[in-house]
Amino acid sequence: MGVLALAGLFLARSAGDDTELAAQVRATPRSIEGFTRASGPQPFDFPTDFGPHPDYRTEWWYYIGNLDTADGRHFGFELTFFRVALLPANLAAPRASDWAANQIYMAHFALTDVSGGQFHAFQRFARGALGLAGAQASPFRVWLEDWQVAQTGEGIYLLKAANEGLALELRLIDRKGPVPHGEEGYSQKGPDPGNASYYYSQTRLQVEGDIYIGDETFAVSGLSWSDHEYSTSVLSAGQVGWDWFAIQLDDGSEVMLYAVRRADGSIDPFSSGTLIEADGSTQTLGLEDFAIETLDLWRSPHTDAEYPSGWKLTIPSAGLQLELSPYLLDQELKLSTIYWEGAVEISGTQHGQPVSGVGYVELTGYAEPFNGDF
Repeated sequence: MGVLALAGLFLARSAGDDTELAAQVRATPRSIEGFTRASGPQPFDFPTDFGPHPDYRTEWWYYIGNLDTADGRHFGFELTFFRVALLPANLAAPRASDWAANQIYMAHFALTDVSGGQFHAFQRFARGALGLAGAQASPFRVWLEDWQVAQTGEGIYLLKAANEGLALELRLIDRKGPVPHGEEGYSQKGPDPGNASYYYSQTRLQVEGDIYIGDETFAVSGLSWSDHEYSTSVLSAGQVGWDWFAIQLDDGSEVMLYAVRRADGSIDPFSSGTLIEADGSTQTLGLEDFAIETLDLWRSPHTDAEYPSGWKLTIPSAGLQLELSPYLLDQELKLSTIYWEGAVEISGTQHGQPVSGVGYVELTGYAEPFNGDF
């Protein structure tokens, strides 16, 4: 599920990152009137749906992964691109300036260096003008300045990002193709009409490339996961955040789960997930089909927020019992908004047989609640 709904909140708090962009966003009417909303199943049309959907207010392209060197040094990474429309297209008056833009882009780049015990996170903003930032469908490309993901062949992508002496240059190969979530990609997050998104993942991207830390270069390989989600509004009243899990198991299967948390501490019935078998077949999971148990807690020394840290996931229909442990406790992104997004290692059983893997977990609404208001 990722942090789609947070994009508007990030931008509304962006003063200091780009004063003019922040002023534009704050001056923009918060009404969603005029934007297209996710209203029901709508099968994806690729390659068109790899690209942007400017009629929806918010959109994002998200890449995470777990990578290893030949001698076992482990890294996690996140590279996420957000697009936010300032006004519906029919209300955006033409402007003569080459700098004029109705689309604002933001990106997050994070690196988890497990052996070094370090977590780094960076943020950038740019307007969708003058080639500073943007997205296109065919060949697929999304970028913000020199951070980018670009298609270089059928199901092959180049991912690049660099900041303050840290860099990634990775080649991703899609081994399964896009996986729609929910009902033909329609992922409903609440009872209100339109509180939903269109959502698919590329759940098994084989990775090879390099990580640069200062003067050191690390040749790495492993797995990445990509999400693409677009919507106009997602969360309903009373929903304050979510716990999201992307799981890649060594038997070739994957699991996506999200639990939407309510202000009273309960889990919203619109929480959901998808089980993806090694052969690519899928099973949609409702809240009644899985259980999430918190095994430990971690209190941030930076924000004093208390996060779950360690989980037991059970999916009876798949015979799965999994334990997830963070590679590092402190993978908290302290950017325009604060959330925890980190690499995890996985062990457990499937139908009584040992299984292992890697994954990513995202935790929102712990340091500060999000009420879904744009």
